[in-house]
Amino acid sequence: MANEYATLADLKTQLAVTDSARDALLNNALAAASRAIDKKTGRRFWLDPSAVQRTFNPYSRIVRDERGELLIVDDVGSTTGLVVETGSGSSWTAVTGYETSPDNALLDGQAITGLLLSSGTWGAGGATRVRVTARWGWPAVPDEIEQATLLQAGRLYKRKDSPEGVAGSAEWGLMRVPNLDPDVQALIGPYMLPGMA
Repeated sequence: MANEYATLADLKTQLAVTDSARDALLNNALAAASRAIDKKTGRRFWLDPSAVQRTFNPYSRIVRDERGELLIVDDVGSTTGLVVETGSGSSWTAVTGYETSPDNALLDGQAITGLLLSSGTWGAGGATRVRVTARWGWPAVPDEIEQATLLQAGRLYKRKDSPEGVAGSAEWGLMRVPNLDPDVQALIGPYMLPGMA
């Protein structure tokens, strides 16, 4: 598996599993929990190993204020290999003089989510697109996302023992298992993009 937000060793420790007979099931649970967090938050927390090119239509991605024009982009986790261009088709012009936003994002372990032009516009010269080459994702997996992954992966692993979404014990009786653990929801909530639920 790749790009999970927690390790098999940590999950085994949390579940008090000491053998390797269930490693495949546990790895599947880690992968599923990680991808479920991606979908729930609307973003991913692993970093591309090398820069990848994406093209954006700036029409609905611009925020204008007294500082200039802020182009909202997908999460950028590293400035290594970052190239920004405007244009369309086969004609592209490199953009310089932009700032990354929020300030100090990478130093604070967060992703860059915007590119600010303090002078000029993203559509200068009739450009209809902005092409950004970057390492997309986050600089490192946040602690809250790692913990949410462990909780959700443990829950998914144990789900095999609760058919039909019902769990129970002699002491408490039967109860329906909710879709998302409230602790997982609380941990990932601050990382959810607006409009994601």
